[in-house]
Amino acid sequence: MIPLDATLSDGIDQLVGVFRDPRILLGIPLALLGAVFMSFGAQYQHRGVQKVERLSGKTTGGLSRSQLTSLLTRPSWVAGTLMLGLAIVCQLSALSVAPLILVQPLGAIALVITTVLNARVSRHKPTKQSLFAIALCVGGIFIFVTIAAFFATEHVITERELLIILGILAVVVIVFGVFWVLVRRRAQALFYIMAAGVIYGFVATLAKVVISRAQAGNFEWLTLLCLVALLAAVAVGAYFVQTAYSVGPPDLVIAGLTVIDPIVAVLIGLLVLGEASTAPAWALIGFVIAGAIATWGVIQLTKHHPQIAADGKPAKPRVH
Repeated sequence: MIPLDATLSDGIDQLVGVFRDPRILLGIPLALLGAVFMSFGAQYQHRGVQKVERLSGKTTGGLSRSQLTSLLTRPSWVAGTLMLGLAIVCQLSALSVAPLILVQPLGAIALVITTVLNARVSRHKPTKQSLFAIALCVGGIFIFVTIAAFFATEHVITERELLIILGILAVVVIVFGVFWVLVRRRAQALFYIMAAGVIYGFVATLAKVVISRAQAGNFEWLTLLCLVALLAAVAVGAYFVQTAYSVGPPDLVIAGLTVIDPIVAVLIGLLVLGEASTAPAWALIGFVIAGAIATWGVIQLTKHHPQIAADGKPAKPRVH
């Protein structure tokens, strides 16, 4: 007969997450604070982009070089950028104390806040279909984070894993770059959102890698290469985000980023970094189901967003 205390010990060993390292919980409020800054930053950046497009008279084919330069003179865009900078600081702080698969999905709370803000600015009240889509996004992410809180664990990141991540990122950037050249004149918001979300998923992963190796005192040429790739990915992703703001409402952009970004980061965390290596089969199945629910929510939001459904394209918001 197996002693009760031995059974309990085995159960706790399986639930490694917060039970083995309570410090992980500190990453949750930091990630949530970052989501708040992200929401307000997205709204203000969207205002700046809309203003620049209205003044230039060019609204197709993506943002031009002159439009990107003009953004630097828009107070709303600069304020939004500063807020997004604070969001990044909060996110990096969260990544320094908690696993990637736990912290990154929490950005989904930004979707709820941004939806409320955009409804007030655009005067488009959320419909039942759009609210249901948002509930799918947030609900799927909530299920994912709950599972991750119990089973997420961190390992020493090897050089082989770094090279795999960098190689996949290079392929992803090339594929999206080629596709952008071919379809930029007729690309819709969903393309730019997907491109930005996938690339920012790698940004979060590389940030986690650089932080982990720096904390371990292992800052050598490969870590420096990861830092360079991180900055390059930030620049490419930022362009796609700003262009997404020009062709879609901010809460739709945030919906894509807060779902696609963590799904990509989590897939890397699961498949490459082994952050759920101790999770049982049912937890892995739960990850897949939760991710599918959240992704379906984004797709439904693109179909039923009130600001798009009104006339087939985003209505003119109040620009400041």
